[in-house]
Amino acid sequence: MIKQIAPYYDVVVIGGGPAGAVTARYAAENGASVLILERDREVGIPVRCAEGVSVTGISPFIEPDEQWICTMIKGASLHSPDGNFVEMYNNGDGYVLERRIFDRALVDLACSKGATILTKADAIGFTKNNDGEISGVQYRYLGKNYSVNCKIIIGADGIESQVGKWAGINTTIKLEDLETCVQYTVNNIKINPELCRFYFGREVSPGGYLWLFPKSEYSANIGIGICGIETKPNIGPLYYLNKFMEKNFPNASVSYTVGGGVPTKHGTDFVADHVMLVGDAARQVNPITGGGIVQAMIAGRICGETCTKALQANDFSKKFMSEYEKRWDKVLGANQRFMYSVKSSFIKMSDKKFNSIVGAVKSINQDELNLHALFKVALKEEPMLVAKMATSFLASKIKFDW
Repeated sequence: MIKQIAPYYDVVVIGGGPAGAVTARYAAENGASVLILERDREVGIPVRCAEGVSVTGISPFIEPDEQWICTMIKGASLHSPDGNFVEMYNNGDGYVLERRIFDRALVDLACSKGATILTKADAIGFTKNNDGEISGVQYRYLGKNYSVNCKIIIGADGIESQVGKWAGINTTIKLEDLETCVQYTVNNIKINPELCRFYFGREVSPGGYLWLFPKSEYSANIGIGICGIETKPNIGPLYYLNKFMEKNFPNASVSYTVGGGVPTKHGTDFVADHVMLVGDAARQVNPITGGGIVQAMIAGRICGETCTKALQANDFSKKFMSEYEKRWDKVLGANQRFMYSVKSSFIKMSDKKFNSIVGAVKSINQDELNLHALFKVALKEEPMLVAKMATSFLASKIKFDW
């Protein structure tokens, strides 16, 4: 017997990705009735992600399972515009995920705590009571319109969040704070499956970087993100990615292609009466790397716990639920602001400075090469700017969120 959708839930989460699933889990395990509305036929598709994450980043939220782990990452190689590169192995391990299975595991965990999910359910707006107060969600399911009443609505609907717009939250992004991205999943290549690669330079990825995340020794996610202001007619991320593939992997077979935008400025306003945003909808990503899985899960836990407090207090005002914003800022706000300041310099950095960073790091003995050693050498080579950029990038990408 399929579980029927009730006419009322305490919390309705719109979007079943990591942000929505973790929010639903923490709200449900603390006693809230929770419904997840997922517009696609299953969670985890389409995959708009390089699928990399640090072990320490996700370990507080879910036990590792070989079903959703493609490869264990031991290090990263940084490639400068002049063709030089350096490999780093002393900054913690990571996983390259199979996001379809990983996202489903997160949803299964939420449902094991009492949440309910409905797929192919596309939210189309809010319902309001006679006083004009938000009272529920309208959604379209299998060609028909339905509504469900609730006290709290969570917008976990990604960068294009409609929930934020419906709630009157300013979700606009300036072009310089948006990375335009394209990624191929490729086969028929030969690579080190324990090493991620990152490529920099104005001719490779202006105002961004190009990445390779191995899914096996014969396959990988290879993608690129460039700053929105660098995109020109007929010269965008696809142009640079194809140029890179022709040079480095001319015989690769592309099995999957995806494109989209990544916000690189953290949000500061993601709460309204009865509504909270989480994940990409709240711009909770690393401003430099664009990685957001760990940030989304951290935010989801805080958001879910805030739901519980609001329900206990029977207070769903923006003022009360802004505790979520305050707790987020306390945990990650300083890091996000620092990363954004570095990102602003990063997009203007010359190839000469990128070459200098990699050249400086190569002077460090492999066994001693870690972030502390990198900082000391980079500080001598490029005071202030280079040291901040190098340390910030590697700390976020290798230790915090791949």
